[in-house]
Amino acid sequence: MQRIRIPSTGRQQRMSSTYPNAPIGIRVISYLSGKLCPRFQLNRVLWFKCSVLGLTYLAYTCYHMTRKPISVVKSVLHRNCSTVTLPPEFVTPAGNSPTDTPPLPTDATWCDYPPFDQPDFNSLLGTLDSSFLFSYAIAMFFAGFIAERVSLRYFLALGMAFSGVFCYLFGMAKVYDIHSLWYFIAVQALAGMFQTTGWPGVVTIVGRWFGKSKRGLIFGIWNSHTSIGNVLGTLIAAHYVETDWSLSFVVPGFLMGMFGFVMFLFLVDRPEIVDCQEKVGDVQQRGALGGGGGGYRRVDDSMSDIEDSVVNNAEQEVNERTPIIGSINRAPPREDAIGFLGALRIPGVVEFSLSLFFSKLLICANGLYVVVYDRISRTNIRLVRNCC
Repeated sequence: MQRIRIPSTGRQQRMSSTYPNAPIGIRVISYLSGKLCPRFQLNRVLWFKCSVLGLTYLAYTCYHMTRKPISVVKSVLHRNCSTVTLPPEFVTPAGNSPTDTPPLPTDATWCDYPPFDQPDFNSLLGTLDSSFLFSYAIAMFFAGFIAERVSLRYFLALGMAFSGVFCYLFGMAKVYDIHSLWYFIAVQALAGMFQTTGWPGVVTIVGRWFGKSKRGLIFGIWNSHTSIGNVLGTLIAAHYVETDWSLSFVVPGFLMGMFGFVMFLFLVDRPEIVDCQEKVGDVQQRGALGGGGGGYRRVDDSMSDIEDSVVNNAEQEVNERTPIIGSINRAPPREDAIGFLGALRIPGVVEFSLSLFFSKLLICANGLYVVVYDRISRTNIRLVRNCC
């Protein structure tokens, strides 16, 4: 009987181990720890699990952070200009004489940002929301399909980078005085498309690193990133919205792009890349490695010394040179990624999808209603004050 090595998940190991297929940031940390702290040992599996959990948590926080500025900036794209403080050119007299009368704005929409200064501004703002949501819904079908077939580190890094770019471009409209409605629609639609890279990527990575027995607790704590991201996005956008609303998009977009680069440097999307696969007692093998009809090889419990033979040495890992999309020859071959119809046949998928659909419907409806209610309430308060 061939004896194999079972990697230990709880043993203290040196961080200075070399991982040729790991991200460059992990390799740099491993090299530095070997040079500076050669005797330092830690639970390697626990360290990588914590890093993956933290990186994916911050990643999806950034995704939600870049979705919130538009809901805050809507309040200044169209507003009641009678309550807005006049800019300096309308307050300072045109001439040098103190008796000169400062010019007054003749347009009731002078404080609005075109093209949202039209009477149908609610429809125009709704078009921006629709372009984002429709693009997000349609692209999500393809995002899950692609995520099953590519390196998730590249997938998330590129998705975050482009999401940050399109959030940044929305704010650049004010900087470069762009007033085309189609520009805003295109930016929102492309932003929605790249936002779909977040959820399939982070959920898949967390599922790879944590066993089924602990996923309920892990996902319960980890899923708070949506609320944290919404709060951060709202706070950042609200901080700049009255002075320069372009920064409400530029700052979150810049943070999103920077953290996408961090994900590229440090995210380990598979335990096998850093030799942290958890083997309990049975090692799966297929084809030439196992032969016969059995899919697993039994390990002799009585063996005392375990040889350091690698059972997965024939499997080609996803590394820095692996193309993001393409055919990758592996031995043994990986299981085929599930298709759309196959996913629908999984028990509970349709029920869960419908539940999530109606939950999101209520959340989005309430969010849009609050914006409209706030605008109506401010108008009614001003009318009451004028009457009194």
